[in-house]
Amino acid sequence: MADVTFLEQREPIDEYGRALYAVGRSVVRALVDQLGPDELIDLNCDRSDVTLRQMARVVRLDRDKGMRGDGFEWAVHEAIVGEEPQVLEPVSAALGRASKSLRSGVPTSLLFGHERAQYLGFLDAIVDTAGEEAVLLPDGSGHPFAFGNWVTVAARGAAAESLLRPRIQKVWKTDLFLGAGDATGYAATTIKSNWKQLEDGPGLRVGIVPEAADLRPGYRRWKSLHLAVLPDPNGFMGLFNDGYQAIGRAMCTLGRQTPPIYWTKPSAKAQRLQDQLEKYPTAKVQDLEHALNEAAQQELLTSEHRLVSVQAPGWLHLPERKQTQVVAPKPRFDKLD
Repeated sequence: MADVTFLEQREPIDEYGRALYAVGRSVVRALVDQLGPDELIDLNCDRSDVTLRQMARVVRLDRDKGMRGDGFEWAVHEAIVGEEPQVLEPVSAALGRASKSLRSGVPTSLLFGHERAQYLGFLDAIVDTAGEEAVLLPDGSGHPFAFGNWVTVAARGAAAESLLRPRIQKVWKTDLFLGAGDATGYAATTIKSNWKQLEDGPGLRVGIVPEAADLRPGYRRWKSLHLAVLPDPNGFMGLFNDGYQAIGRAMCTLGRQTPPIYWTKPSAKAQRLQDQLEKYPTAKVQDLEHALNEAAQQELLTSEHRLVSVQAPGWLHLPERKQTQVVAPKPRFDKLD
């Protein structure tokens, strides 16, 4: 198993500028992780060597429909890890309704997604972080399921459905495993940026979605899921949308793509984030992630060997091969506040 040092936030993000940097980092990470083998062949470089301008040339925000959802998933995970109140409060309420054992303690998050389990060491890191006594908490009565045994099966994706017990079917659709404090139980959680795309199942306990015209923020019950509905536009979703639009417009500028319609323009503060990104077209995306991470944290980091992370683990950026060295300025972001 890869020995990876993860960075975790000591304190919540409470300034809008730092929060924008954190969301921007999540969106940039989702973009580069979404590059497939064909794109890397076209770019003729490893994922770790992709520059911002190269990524902007191949990414298509209007075509890659799952990109916004991937960015939202990363952002929610990191907001839970960073103890962002606007996310923690509805998530904590949903967890408490899902299981009595999860009613006390600050929510914790293990990033899953069976697509990521294919990466070397990722699945082992999830199981190791959860601990030997960790269990899955499905709906209904009966004994919980050993976490390590069944998460390994769920990592196979749709092919695992026939191998799962009836009480934990659909658990392979999990995006996050949520716990609370020192509790050993975890609730399988699905995340959607559009609540109408939600799917439930016996093994899925919690859903996290943004507010919609027909869905008020707070706690809701939807079929078998306990929903945590994040507030929008003045809550977390407003922040995410602002950061997403800033990154998207920077991609359009650097990739010479058609910009979106005028009324999707980000806020003035988010436009300053966009302007700073556009200064570093030849910088590696990984270096930009580090710079955004530093701008978001501002000395609020602690280093640990664990899965839930703010800094993307290096072994997620595959494959590795030699490539011509590109000289580029080191990115540095100024405070937006």
